[in-house]
Amino acid sequence: MADLGYICLVAALIAAVWGVLASWLGYQNRYSEFVRSGERAAVAAGALITLSTLSLVYAFLTDDFSLLYVAQNFSITTPPAYKVAALWGGQAGSLLLWVWFLWAFAALVVFQNRSRSRELMPAVTGTLMTVVVFFLAMLQFVSNPFAPLGQQAVDGMGLNPLLQNPFMASHPPSLYLGYVGVAVPFAFAMAALMTGNLGNEWIVTIRRWSLFSWFFLGIGILQGGYWAYVELGWGGYWAWDPVENASLMPWLTLTAFIHSVMIQEKKGMLKVWNII
Repeated sequence: MADLGYICLVAALIAAVWGVLASWLGYQNRYSEFVRSGERAAVAAGALITLSTLSLVYAFLTDDFSLLYVAQNFSITTPPAYKVAALWGGQAGSLLLWVWFLWAFAALVVFQNRSRSRELMPAVTGTLMTVVVFFLAMLQFVSNPFAPLGQQAVDGMGLNPLLQNPFMASHPPSLYLGYVGVAVPFAFAMAALMTGNLGNEWIVTIRRWSLFSWFFLGIGILQGGYWAYVELGWGGYWAWDPVENASLMPWLTLTAFIHSVMIQEKKGMLKVWNII
């Protein structure tokens, strides 16, 4: 299964690269065939990413300590409840979950706009798939979740004790849903800039996506704050480590953005500010 997961990652990167090229070729030359091909490539890349993610989950469920990532983040004595949550217990698995969410959102955007916003969609798909390519390249060349351990092992190091908390199952996915969801408004903003369509169309399209990202980032921040308080006490909650700041700053920015797009939609103001 580990070999299958890695092969799927490689194939997903190839499909995603084609998705980027086809989308930009379709945008520049007004070829609808290329645009549709780019959208189909996005869906194909996502199917491959899903298979890769399931392969890593299977490795955790079967205690496959031949993989370095499994050996680093799981052990036989780790409570079974954390077998799936260990997937995002380290960098490689977190990146894999991140890119899976990103693909799911890209596929949903393609489905939602199959018959609308067609002027924007080539640039939207190209932008989203460019981000997907970046994260898949990271998984290939920087942090490969399917890297072999290189030696025989009967047990792993186990999940960090601080991470063995019920919020481990919901806090990181909530943050990732918020982080990754912001890519959709970003893609539509870039598409509006590239096409010169700076009216309210892209604002209306991304309204729910912005609220979705804002909501899950907020839920994730609340969960993380309570988790830090439980594990580290009051001082731990107010430590303001990089993880807390990295989730709070986008949430504050999103809060301002949601309010300003309402003003643009109702009064036609703050167009430049919203693009920024």
